[in-house]
Amino acid sequence: MSGTGTGEELGAQAARARALVLLRIRSRATAVALLPAAFAVVLFAAGAQGFAEGSGWDAVRWAVTACAVVVLLVAAAVAIAVVRAKPAVSPTIPLSEESAPDLYRLVRDLAERLDVPAPSAIALTPDCDSWLEDRTHPAADREAANRDRSVPADGSVRRPGRRRRVQAAPVLVIGSPFLWWMRVAELRAVLAPVVAGTGPSAHPDIAAARRFVRGLDGAVADAAAPAKGPLRKVLRLPGRFVGRIARLLLRSCRGHATEMERGVAAAASTRAQAVDYGLRVVAQEQVGLAYAGWDRLLTRVALPAWRMGRWPARLDAGVVSALTELSRRDRLAEGFTTRLGERPACDLLEEPGAADEAASLLAARLFHGGPAETGPDWAPVDWQQYPEEVVDRKWRTEAARLHRVLDGMGVPPASGTGSDTACAGVPTLARVVEHLAAGQDGGEELAAGISAAVARDEAQAPQPVSAGAGDAGGDVLDLWGPDPLPLFPLQPPRTGTELLADHVAAMVCCAAVDTAGAAPGLDWLDGPALLVDGERPADLGSPVLSLVEDGDAGPLRSWLASVGVRTDKPVRLV
Repeated sequence: MSGTGTGEELGAQAARARALVLLRIRSRATAVALLPAAFAVVLFAAGAQGFAEGSGWDAVRWAVTACAVVVLLVAAAVAIAVVRAKPAVSPTIPLSEESAPDLYRLVRDLAERLDVPAPSAIALTPDCDSWLEDRTHPAADREAANRDRSVPADGSVRRPGRRRRVQAAPVLVIGSPFLWWMRVAELRAVLAPVVAGTGPSAHPDIAAARRFVRGLDGAVADAAAPAKGPLRKVLRLPGRFVGRIARLLLRSCRGHATEMERGVAAAASTRAQAVDYGLRVVAQEQVGLAYAGWDRLLTRVALPAWRMGRWPARLDAGVVSALTELSRRDRLAEGFTTRLGERPACDLLEEPGAADEAASLLAARLFHGGPAETGPDWAPVDWQQYPEEVVDRKWRTEAARLHRVLDGMGVPPASGTGSDTACAGVPTLARVVEHLAAGQDGGEELAAGISAAVARDEAQAPQPVSAGAGDAGGDVLDLWGPDPLPLFPLQPPRTGTELLADHVAAMVCCAAVDTAGAAPGLDWLDGPALLVDGERPADLGSPVLSLVEDGDAGPLRSWLASVGVRTDKPVRLV
């Protein structure tokens, strides 16, 4: 314990030392701003005492006074910008104590064992991470006060604009996938070093230094934001000047702030070693596994649904299914069943389904830019409805787009299809295969046409409201600032060849469903899947790429023959 105490003390001392450096930078900046005013006072005092008389000294006095006034005005503008700036606050789902009493009890017991202050609140984030977030900056406090319209328990009414007392303890942000994938003991072990960070965070010097740095960061972000409104446009030039000064101060603080946070993390980690240290090693393995499953679920399963105007309402429950499938495929299931038999951490919530739905909608906003409210073009979808609502619609929408482009290019019907299909508009797979197999130029032209069609469809889709625009999801995202959604795009824009390959594969799947008795399905690791007799057939990606990139239809024809797909039969489109 002596070694643990020594390590913790060293980390805390390093953090406090860096915090004092940051506060000295703030003090020096204030001193520099007051220096011309001090000179002016000295000159006027000297003149009053008869030591500096004459026209020359009068000119010097008024010149220094003018300089002091300008510097003080600039300093006041920077100070106001820092105080009023809204620092970036992570978009989260607030979790009240009434909705998660057991979770709050677990966190408080953990804080008591660690002998640190308990977090002031708990929030969820749709990500595989957990951290403490300081939301005590005056601007953030005003934002929370504006959102709070409740009446206090004593019946008194809070006056408009009245400053609320700032709470020192930070908010504990927990990754929602952890609650569904981890067991209660594992979650406690993972949160131990995070909760231990409230100890150093409560130190006045560290708290003040953090507010100063976050205020500078917010002022720089506000100065770089696009001007909205006539007043902001008029003040754009002086705002940029103020932003440059804040950026200069922030640059001088960056290294010290980083070292301060390292010291805080080192002190918290050392203190947490006394709590469930052995279990923490095992729990960290589950953190890595949860991250892998969550990333796969978002990119392979959720993203296709978001593009179709549907958002899976149980993403956190889906990550359990994805990781279960991953463990089964990688033969990691030894002891897996026993682990799942233990109490999951989501049981600490009163209504886990509601929390999962809120986190799922926030994930759709952050990673795709979806609207904040449901509607005809943005509706939730259950996992049982996913094959029909997402997979089948996706395939048929892309197949319809593919044939619209072919029609626009004047591509004739496939040869030997008979009189009943002797028109260019009949959607057959044979038409697509013969066109791509005829030559490379036709594939490049088709890829360009598909890219243009996708761009038009995306431009015509309802545009999401940017964060901070006062929409229904503003309570979650307003504090983030004016950045456009999505804040964290999952994938870069797809190339024309990739889009064409996706559309050809969709056409193949439609033909398999309509002519070979196949069915749309959901693979937890790969997303939309084609099922033949309840099983996934051989990989379709390689034959499709051979056709799209090389014009070689042989591999795809062999695949179609093995599944029993009729390429000459029309398919049903959207």
